[in-house]
Amino acid sequence: MNKTSSDIRIQVTTNYIDEQSEPHSHRYVFAYTITITNEGDVPARLISRHWIITDANGKVQEVIGDGVVGEQPHLKPGEEFRYSSAAVLETPVGSMQGMYRMEADNGVNFDAPIAPFTLAVPGMLH
Repeated sequence: MNKTSSDIRIQVTTNYIDEQSEPHSHRYVFAYTITITNEGDVPARLISRHWIITDANGKVQEVIGDGVVGEQPHLKPGEEFRYSSAAVLETPVGSMQGMYRMEADNGVNFDAPIAPFTLAVPGMLH
């Protein structure tokens, strides 16, 4: 059976980090926690990441690199991997989206999309 992006479920939670942010200097720090679950029947390794981070001014940062937090987790069917990282924006609201490049044990490479999610200082959005 071929591996597809729908076999990888990605869940995101975000938090504003007030103590590291400096709004008067246009520095807003957000933490995000990602949970990656292999819902398919073939083990797969996360090879690389590609993030697109956009602030409210339309400034775009792209982050491309190997693995996540220094790891290339190998997920067997039913396993999950959770990690936390952070993003710094110049505005109190922004968004992130991207993809993980995955390699299944059967040799199939595929992209697991990360749906856009919002980064926002509490109370900024209604």
